Amino acid sequence: MVETQNYAMINQKPYKLIEKIKETPDVYTFRFEAADNSRLNFDPGMFVMLTYIDKETKEKITRAFSIASAPNSDTVDFYIHMVHGRLTSKLENAEVGDIYYMSGPYGQFKFSSNEDKKVLFIAGGTGIAPFMSMLNKIKNDSLGTDIVLLYSVRYSNEIIKKDELEKLEKEINLKTVVTVTRPQENDNWKGEKGHICQEMVEKCVGDITGRTAYICGPLQFVKAMKDMLVSMNVPLDRIKADVWG
Repeated sequence: MVETQNYAMINQKPYKLIEKIKETPDVYTFRFEAADNSRLNFDPGMFVMLTYIDKETKEKITRAFSIASAPNSDTVDFYIHMVHGRLTSKLENAEVGDIYYMSGPYGQFKFSSNEDKKVLFIAGGTGIAPFMSMLNKIKNDSLGTDIVLLYSVRYSNEIIKKDELEKLEKEINLKTVVTVTRPQENDNWKGEKGHICQEMVEKCVGDITGRTAYICGPLQFVKAMKDMLVSMNVPLDRIKADVWG
């Protein structure tokens, strides 16, 4: 997403971990609040640099994470996949009350509520995070945005915030389509299967004319989705993308 060294030391502030919530077998919500009880001012879709500082060696480990919480929230939430990396290995053992440091927010992957009245959100895995922020912004501000969300996960037990997405479908003009790319015989999955493709978009979204497409996920996923949309004659200026990993 970004070069860590460009951001890691800019305006760092201490944040306290107040909740660690298991969402799927490998993904947790990490919920932080500022040590000075201030609110982070950000647009939905932006990210921050999260830093761990080793108490003994003073080593600093920093990584970018998209903000999942709604703007004006008292907390800053992240959906983090436990991949046993340098920072995630620290987060695996994190306890409520631990102090981490943040700088930001950063990024141009921002939801434009004034311009985009019809949108197509395409998420892969924990790439759902910025969209949860956007969806709650749309709900809280009663924007009435016409939204189709295509959400790709490997297994049916990897759907992050499944209950919240179902609730949002009843509260805002949202159609959510989850597709499982590695369905298992005994998972009883009744929804879409396989990778997001043009046929699935045509079936689940219909006419994408007039929709701005937002894409978030790993690099290969984002590239494939952009190529697909371009092949469907979606103008590049109506495609916004954010990459993680």
